[in-house]
Amino acid sequence: MRTFTKAIVRKPAETFANGISTANLGKPNYQLALKQHEAYCEALIKCGLELTVLDANPDFPDSCFVEDTAVVTPEFGVIARPGDPQRLGEEQEIKSVLAPMLKLHYIEAPGTLEGGDIMQADNTFYIGLSGRTNLAGSKQLHKILAQYNYNTYSVPVCNLLHFKTGVNYLGGNNLIMHRDFCSKDDFKGYNQLIVDRAEEYAANSLRINNYVLVPKGFPKTKSGIKQLGYAVIELDLSEFQKMDGGLSCLSLRF
Repeated sequence: MRTFTKAIVRKPAETFANGISTANLGKPNYQLALKQHEAYCEALIKCGLELTVLDANPDFPDSCFVEDTAVVTPEFGVIARPGDPQRLGEEQEIKSVLAPMLKLHYIEAPGTLEGGDIMQADNTFYIGLSGRTNLAGSKQLHKILAQYNYNTYSVPVCNLLHFKTGVNYLGGNNLIMHRDFCSKDDFKGYNQLIVDRAEEYAANSLRINNYVLVPKGFPKTKSGIKQLGYAVIELDLSEFQKMDGGLSCLSLRF
């Protein structure tokens, strides 16, 4: 498992509740979202990351979900192209932030690609084909990653917003995943921690260095991760869950 040293986050905007959501969990409380975001940032620092904190952008209600705007490694970055027209433009400011740090590549039309659909497992990248990431975007990313000798696999995503809504790599050949993830057979070579049906939101748990960040309120998942030998940081993400967001969505880590 690679070591992360940096992360980029963006504060939620006052327009946060106007973002895209299919969760049907009610309107988020903005002040509580700010407090939860602060706790998230503190957890990243505890994991050993140096943070770049971007100001809120009210023009883009979903822009605190910065992961969707790029795919990053310590050597290079790929500026994504959001699949929902409401989010097109979010990637432009991330481009200006990353340009001094990394060599950049770009996903171009007609390709669409969001970082929430991209999972790195050691030297392999899995590219989820979802409503936000299309085949053209997947092929472009495959060509970019091949230049750096990464293996890539494209897999379908069914009935989920993003690939990492349902599957996340914890390191040590361990995956955490939804019980009904439609491409589960593509991961037979991994030890699979299958999330209880009542705790599926916790499939988006996030390994950063010596810790696994886990959303609060999912005790079976937390226990399963601890049994694998990981130290856990539990975080309340109730307001971000209302807006289809999770732990990985809120940062770009490299």
